[in-house]
Amino acid sequence: MNTLFHHTHPYPPFNLEGATKLIVGTLPPPRFTTKDLKPGDVDFSYGSIDGQLWLILNRLFNLDLLFENSKEAIAQRHNFLKNRNIGICDVVASAKRAKIDASDLGMTDVELRDLIYILKKYPNIKTLLFTGGNSKNGPEYFFRRLARTYSIKLKPVSSEVPRIHQFELPLEKGVRTIRTVSLTAPSGSANRAVGSNMLYKKKKAENASYTTIDFRMEQYKPFF
Repeated sequence: MNTLFHHTHPYPPFNLEGATKLIVGTLPPPRFTTKDLKPGDVDFSYGSIDGQLWLILNRLFNLDLLFENSKEAIAQRHNFLKNRNIGICDVVASAKRAKIDASDLGMTDVELRDLIYILKKYPNIKTLLFTGGNSKNGPEYFFRRLARTYSIKLKPVSSEVPRIHQFELPLEKGVRTIRTVSLTAPSGSANRAVGSNMLYKKKKAENASYTTIDFRMEQYKPFF
């Protein structure tokens, strides 16, 4: 019998105290857990050289980020997040994998971080930015599963991409309204979904040089 790879999240939540928004994903690629990084990887959340989140933010805000495995590259990302009151708290703490890859669908025996508890503990957080939607094993999918255990329901605000929901977080005194935004995943594997998006098709027809990165940049900008 093949031994399953225990894929644990290599990074604790970041900047919860100062955050008004939280970026919420699942797990970074397994090489970040084993520390067998590629050239160009940054040893921090969303640091994969194959990913697009920091590429998008770099272009949106002219950050002049380094894309390398260095302390300076990590510090640049820390500074950006702190300056904009953004935290990171991926919803998955660990999972098992039969195949060692970054596929969300390949995760089994998933253990979740208790984001509801975290939201109650840090009262300034008003928005969750999911790096993916409600497809199986995506960040919104897992958050909904967690929310059900607290009898919390997400109510739709906008069905346009990116989909927006809100929910009432029960507190000792009263409730707090939290907004969720389900961004198109910043990964190459999501490019097929982008390519089938009607708005993307329209803009591509108008401008042949328009790319899936451009589409995400326009989508992400209002929320960061």
